[in-house]
Amino acid sequence: MLLDIEYLLLLQRFRIAINDALAPILEPLSLFAVTYLILVPVFIYWTIDKKKGLYVLATYSLIGFLNSIIKLSVCAYRPWIRDARVVPAGDAIRTATGYSFPSGHTAIAGSIYGGLTKKFNEHKLLVFICMFLLLVTGFTRNYLGVHTPQDVLFALALTWLSLLIIQKLFDYLELNSEKENIILLFIVLFAIAGLVYITFKPYPLDYVNGELLVSPYKMMNDGYGDTARLIAFCLGRFIERKWIKFKPTGLNTKGIIVSLIGVIILGVMITYLGAPLDAALGTHWGHFTREFIFVSFMTFIYPFVIKVVCK
Repeated sequence: MLLDIEYLLLLQRFRIAINDALAPILEPLSLFAVTYLILVPVFIYWTIDKKKGLYVLATYSLIGFLNSIIKLSVCAYRPWIRDARVVPAGDAIRTATGYSFPSGHTAIAGSIYGGLTKKFNEHKLLVFICMFLLLVTGFTRNYLGVHTPQDVLFALALTWLSLLIIQKLFDYLELNSEKENIILLFIVLFAIAGLVYITFKPYPLDYVNGELLVSPYKMMNDGYGDTARLIAFCLGRFIERKWIKFKPTGLNTKGIIVSLIGVIILGVMITYLGAPLDAALGTHWGHFTREFIFVSFMTFIYPFVIKVVCK
């Protein structure tokens, strides 16, 4: 659509007029949403409220997978590929991996900010902050020139759908807890089927001046990571529920320290583990292994440490 490109060009002219003054603020905020924001619900899961934290982690795991399946099915090119007049701001083009529709940054931010809003809706200030940051995160994807408005709007709709699906699933399991293992197995099989699909489906192979415009192999990287996240969540939930059964540490001095140590370890892994795994295993399985390790650490590895240390 021409209007979406015109909107991005309008924002681009505004960026130029203010000498890109906002990009150094909005770009880190956007990146934070898909890297370190997950540490917030992880801390809640380990420390404050296991069920509420688990809800956000479940939504986070589901929405990444759904977003990747849709993105790798539609295969919409990025705005600057569709129209050379669009020039992304700052370093945004480096982190804008994959195809364009829908916005992964918005979807991931929505799963966390939206999940926190839903589970802590009695805290009005928190709700306001989360909703504000979610909308700002979505806006940054347009402002930085890496996504069209419909990319962001569809991601917000996908966020709402994922939150609803997970809530319905949690409500069902509250009354039918004996069915959880079967549902977890079904989701794992569904995720594996999705991985096979994105691996072997046909992709557009458009060439410009003899060079491939977009490499499908590179575009699949995030899909492998997002699939691993969903599989690891299901396996982690099964292991924790069957054998670990930890209790949150509570907001006491020892509990907070233990949880913060875990958060720091996870933050370091998020920062430094990706590149070595990609180099050792290739970008597909490197992304897969990285996300599998992260989510396993969140759901059952460190909860086991908590159970041992805080018993």
